[in-house]
Amino acid sequence: MKNKFKKIVLAYSGGLDTSVIIPWLKENYEGCEVIAVSADVGQGSELEGLEEKALKTGASKLYIEDLKKVFVEEYIFPTLKAGAKYENQYLLGTSFARPIIAKRIVEIAKQEGADAIAHGCTGKGNDQVRFELAIKAFAPNMGIVAPWREWSLKSREDEIDYAEAHNIPLKITRETNYSKDKNLWHLSHEGLDLEDPANEPQYDKILELGVSPEKAPDKPTYVTISFEKGIPVAIDGEKMESVAIVEKLNEIGGKNGIGIIDMVENRLVGMKSRGIYETPGGSILYAAHELLEQLCLDRETQHYKHQVAIKFSELVYNGQWYTPLREALSAFVDSTQETVTGDVKLKLYKGNIIPAGMTSPYTLYDEEVATFGEDAVYNQKDAEGFINLYGLPIKVSALLKEKRGQ
Repeated sequence: MKNKFKKIVLAYSGGLDTSVIIPWLKENYEGCEVIAVSADVGQGSELEGLEEKALKTGASKLYIEDLKKVFVEEYIFPTLKAGAKYENQYLLGTSFARPIIAKRIVEIAKQEGADAIAHGCTGKGNDQVRFELAIKAFAPNMGIVAPWREWSLKSREDEIDYAEAHNIPLKITRETNYSKDKNLWHLSHEGLDLEDPANEPQYDKILELGVSPEKAPDKPTYVTISFEKGIPVAIDGEKMESVAIVEKLNEIGGKNGIGIIDMVENRLVGMKSRGIYETPGGSILYAAHELLEQLCLDRETQHYKHQVAIKFSELVYNGQWYTPLREALSAFVDSTQETVTGDVKLKLYKGNIIPAGMTSPYTLYDEEVATFGEDAVYNQKDAEGFINLYGLPIKVSALLKEKRGQ
C-alpha cells in the first residue's frame, strides 16, 4: 500500500481503463480520496449513468464539465484554420481534446486541494504525454499517477478480469473490446483485429458516426458552408452556433460515408499504430476551408502556410498545445485568415467530397486575367522576357558545359 497521496483527481471517462482505476487507486493508495472528473467534449450518451458508476466504484464525487463550446472555438477551429493534419491524414480529434480536458482537471484539482492527478493512458500511447504536458503547464509541482505504468495488469483482457472480480459494470465484452475515443469531432477505433494492418476493417461492426461509402445514398447531397475569417458560421445560408455546425455536418457527412480514415501513424513514443478514425463533419470543414484558401490567399502565403500546417499538426499531436511556438503559429495563422471569407459549395457522394463552386468578396481570382479567350489586361508577349530571366541560370549552366565539352 502506498500513502504518498491523500487526494487524487482522476480524469474519468467511465470506459474500461478509468472504471478499473478508481478501485485500484483505493486499494493501492492507502486512505486516499478519489475525485472523478468527466469532461463533456461531445461524447453524448457515454456520459449517462457516470455519477452512479463513479460513486459505486469508490469515488467521493464526480464533476461533469461541459466544455463543448470552448473545445470547438478555442481548440478545433484554430487547428482547422491552420489546415493541420498529422501525417496529412489524421484530423487530430483525440490530440486537441486532451489539453482542454487536462487544463480543467488541473483547475478542479487546485480547487479541491488535491495533491495528485491520475489518468488512464497507457505507457505506449500519446495521450499520457498530452495529459502530462498540459498538467505541467498549469501545475508544475502536481503529483501524477499513471496506473498503466505501475500496475500488474498487462492488457485490456486483464482489466476486464479485474472489473469482473470487483463487480464493476462494463458496456463492452471481450469481443467488442476496441479501444475507442469519442468526442464532438471524431471517433477513433484501435485494437483487436485492427492491430494487424493486413485486416480490412469490419465497418459494419465498428462505425458509429456514419455508414460506409457502399451504404451511402445513391444520390449526392449538396451542402454550402459559409466562412468568416476562416471560421465556419453558416450551413446552407443558416447562421449557426459553433457546436451546432459541427454536429450538423457530422450528421450530413455520416449519412454520405464521409470522413473514414484508415491509417498507420507514427506515435510520439516511437512505434507505429493502426487506427480507424471517423471524422465526417471535420473532413467536410477541412475540404471547404482548403478550397476557400485557394481563392483568397496569395501564392507565397498559401505555400508557406502548408509548411506551417505540418509543424502545427506535430505540436498538437505531440501534446505541445500550451507552448510559445504553438501560440506564435496560431497568431500567424490568424493573420492569414483576415480575407478567408466566403461560401463553398460541396457535393457529397459515397465517401467523396467534390467541389461544386465557391465565392468570396476577397477572391484573388480574376477571370479576365486567367481566361483562355481574348482579353485586354494581359500581354502574353511579356512572358518572353520573364522566361529569359527566370531561365538564365539554366542557360548559363548549359553554355558552360558546352564549352567544357561535357
